[in-house]
Amino acid sequence: MSISHIPYRDTGYFSTLICDLVEQHPALEAMIARHPSIASFGVQLKEKADQYTETTRTALVKALKDQYANLPLSEEVSANIRLLEDKKTFTITTGHQLNLFTGPLYFVFKIVSTINLCKQLKEKYPSNNFVPIYWMATEDHDFEEISFFNFNEKKIKWSCESKGAVGRLPLDNLAPLLDLFEGSIGANRAASLLKALIKTSYRSSANLAEATLRLVHELFSSKGLVILDADTPDLKKLFIPYVRTELEESQCEKSVQSTIDTLQNNYSDQYTPQVNPREINLFYLTDEIRERIVRTPKGYETVDSKIEFSTASILEELETYPERFSPNVLLRPLYQEVLLPNLCYIGGGGEIAYWLQLKKFFQAQNVAFPILLLRNSAVLVSTKTAKKIEKLNLTTQDFFLKRTALINKKIRQISNIDLDLHPFKEKLQEQFTHLEILVNSTDASFAGTVAAQKQKQFNGIDTLEKRLLQAQKRKLVDHVERLSDLHETIFPRESLQERHNNFFQFYLEYGEDILPLLFESLDPLQLEFSWIELP
Repeated sequence: MSISHIPYRDTGYFSTLICDLVEQHPALEAMIARHPSIASFGVQLKEKADQYTETTRTALVKALKDQYANLPLSEEVSANIRLLEDKKTFTITTGHQLNLFTGPLYFVFKIVSTINLCKQLKEKYPSNNFVPIYWMATEDHDFEEISFFNFNEKKIKWSCESKGAVGRLPLDNLAPLLDLFEGSIGANRAASLLKALIKTSYRSSANLAEATLRLVHELFSSKGLVILDADTPDLKKLFIPYVRTELEESQCEKSVQSTIDTLQNNYSDQYTPQVNPREINLFYLTDEIRERIVRTPKGYETVDSKIEFSTASILEELETYPERFSPNVLLRPLYQEVLLPNLCYIGGGGEIAYWLQLKKFFQAQNVAFPILLLRNSAVLVSTKTAKKIEKLNLTTQDFFLKRTALINKKIRQISNIDLDLHPFKEKLQEQFTHLEILVNSTDASFAGTVAAQKQKQFNGIDTLEKRLLQAQKRKLVDHVERLSDLHETIFPRESLQERHNNFFQFYLEYGEDILPLLFESLDPLQLEFSWIELP
């Protein structure tokens, strides 16, 4: 196995904001707790230890024991749940939606990053314990976003009506899709293992939250991953004071908007927030609906069903049914950090971008802001594909070019004629320089005419160069098609492989070895893009 690394900025696939964060842009310092490094976690754990209460710790452990009551626990998960009772135990957390069959590949990268970081921290701080947490986004209601996955260039989609939180979605009509998928994956050992996973998870669960819990548990229980579904009344009780503050004071909107203004003034006037805050960043949640709560002249109401509350009645509802109040994307991080003895959140670029808006809000709520760590990002390349790249006399960096640019580069490389007309432009520039001197020394009013003619000539050369290149592509069409197919393998639809392909596509090819290979390859503190050539 061979691993190389590329700076995120050089890939062309990551936002300027995320690249600046990784490169420690000074204007972003105020938006983070501290930069991710082994040393910085020593400071972070002291800060969290001073704040996290035994009451919360006890409630968390009880909720986890209840959640795992009907699952066959591995010793590693059992041990980690017991460790969470110890005040010297902290968590490293990642979160994700309940994507069907784990969705895009980066979901698995997130969890591997989280587990590997816990291992590194234990080596550095042996007197403390570090438990990896996967926070299931069970309260999310965007069914369209989680209802499909891409597998061997096919989009496999679950079609059904969805209302309210996706975690509560029953699996009654999922069986035909499972039958279809199982029928397409063959009968080798890896396929048999995958079918067993499907039986243990989707075919044995009442709803999507339970199925996802079982699936991820089967994949990662040997590594001690603890999975948390925070959509429970007992855990929501711990969040009541923060929900009340949100309803009464709209502190999230005030703090986040202030941060947005600061970023636009001090970082970049082109900065666009990942998420815009609302006056109230809460949903009203039942089995049937998840609707925004808005303030009205009479108190509050839900946006679609128009369920009305006075100020007194909504606070009474909160005390009686805290599980009916669901945080939105900006309030959910606060809920997470209130519940967990957490040191670090590991997320993708989009997630980290909205977390960067939240530090001032956390300070206003007196909750420790976690270290933010960009998850590992990688492309997985087979040995066969790597050999093809080598034979083409191209580098891995070349493949981060857009497909057309890569093909143009290769065509120029293998052509038996020189398609680069840059020397002609240099000579033309020399001639126009002499002409401009002549015009300025005789009649400067001709300068505009000369400039127009110069632009026309350069445009003509550019057009000719493009036509020559297109003609050569037609002559070398076999090369173009092979290179295009190769680029599609590595960057499907000209996007990152991890955002398109599904983990189980690799599972079927490499079997049970794929996860150990990822654990060996992904270093959460590397902070560069990984190019991994699998054996």
